[in-house]
Amino acid sequence: MAIDWDKLRLFHAVASAGSFTEGARRLKLSQPALSRQVIALEEALGAKLFHRHARGLALTNEGEQLRMTTLRMADEIERTRSSIEATRNRPTGEIKLTTTVSFGSSWLPTQMKDFLDLYPDIRVSLILGDEERDLSRHEADCAIRFHKPHQADLIQRPLATIRHRLCASPAYLEKHGEPKTPEELANHQMIAYGPEAPTYLRSINWALELGHEGPPRDPALSINNSFGVLQAVEAGAGIAALPSYLIRHSGKLKVLLPELQGAVFQTYFVYSSELRGSVRVAALRDFLIERMTPLNLGDNLR
Repeated sequence: MAIDWDKLRLFHAVASAGSFTEGARRLKLSQPALSRQVIALEEALGAKLFHRHARGLALTNEGEQLRMTTLRMADEIERTRSSIEATRNRPTGEIKLTTTVSFGSSWLPTQMKDFLDLYPDIRVSLILGDEERDLSRHEADCAIRFHKPHQADLIQRPLATIRHRLCASPAYLEKHGEPKTPEELANHQMIAYGPEAPTYLRSINWALELGHEGPPRDPALSINNSFGVLQAVEAGAGIAALPSYLIRHSGKLKVLLPELQGAVFQTYFVYSSELRGSVRVAALRDFLIERMTPLNLGDNLR
């Protein structure tokens, strides 16, 4: 048997007030209407809830049992209301954030401590991969993307631009020498992004055309992932174009030909329109806007 929640609320008001008259006044109902609702509840339960006498009402044994239940319900509802009120402007809950392997394995995790210190009630789940997750299918809540999103139903907020620079390890330069002009790159081992890399990464292969007429040079090594390129450059396998944040994260590489204009990516914070009003997503968005500055991402490397 389903119990009418509204009738329970009315019963609780009468039981607390001790009379139909006072209960009706508190509820802003007429006394006859309130009495009919309580009688309907008694009929539904198959039990009398009140003894009616000249001085007012007294709860029956069944009525006392129900009053204890509705009292616990009222207390729980009030605690929930207070909790909602207290957390209305305090971000809570989980955020599933997705981004590339290289960014999510280097710069981004170093910033998460400060974010979690600011918002201790938020839990962040980082999902790393160079294949993009579909936010509209709830594969993640939000993303840091390195190109303008294609889906029209996603909210996008521009973050920082990220510049790529040519670099090499000291060990490689000691063995092969340091190129002083773009033309001298023809005498060096180049590392590039292979055909299996995402389209936006393959555009970084501009370095294969520097100081060179005709078709791009063939790289000595092709890799489909920026973090893999970083490992190869650190090991001395050759020269590559890497994002400034990875070069800074490494701390082991030297920037080459710093006057050259490398590939520049505009990054975006992206999330589903369903999360437009999410306080926790807004907190992460604003934190990233503040932190992802060209300076913090190593754009001043020389």
